[in-house]
Amino acid sequence: MVLLSGGIDSATCLAIAKVDGYHLNALTFHYHQRHAVEIEAAKRVARAAGVARHMVLDLPLGQIGGSALTSDMEVPKDAKLESLGNRIPVTYVPARNTIFLSFAMAWAEVLGAADIFIGVNALDYSGYPDCRPEYIEAFEKTANLGTKKTVEGELMIRIHTPLITLTKAQIIRRGVELGLDYSVTHSCYDPDPAGRACGRCDSCLLRRKGFLEAGVPDPTSYYDSR
Repeated sequence: MVLLSGGIDSATCLAIAKVDGYHLNALTFHYHQRHAVEIEAAKRVARAAGVARHMVLDLPLGQIGGSALTSDMEVPKDAKLESLGNRIPVTYVPARNTIFLSFAMAWAEVLGAADIFIGVNALDYSGYPDCRPEYIEAFEKTANLGTKKTVEGELMIRIHTPLITLTKAQIIRRGVELGLDYSVTHSCYDPDPAGRACGRCDSCLLRRKGFLEAGVPDPTSYYDSR
């Protein structure tokens, strides 16, 4: 079970799960995010990887709000790269990974899938608290305490975070080694109506930095890369 957003990290995570020999199922969420174009990216990544099942679930997190990604709140632009991760930004979506992992856990139990992959990263990231190793460890414990098959001994859920200690450049290099085509991925929080990346939000800045440091040409189409 791979949580697949359509971005660099989740696409690389899927590629790693594939090369490790796992039977692939992918789970994507339309949580009414302003960058819903990433859902189409996730579909492209899933098709290219040949996943057995790709489920896209609708979650109206826009009704809750509280984030620049699910409301009319302005997406921050042009942040200093060295400041990213020093604070929790307004692009944080309340309890997002907890919600996503809960659905993944439920589907994994139905399928009898013991392994859940999530592309969280604790180095080149924007300061989200649900990307930290201690959070993942706590959720894995919760998953194994809270499902029928785990309590009855039929299943032991493991949450895999193969990217958690890698820089964005290291992630990109790993994906390139695995033959991943990053042109089909999407990272921008505030794309234009044509789906082009802004080049200035936190996610775009980290993406551009990653390709530059990896020495890999950035295939992204930016509409504003000042």
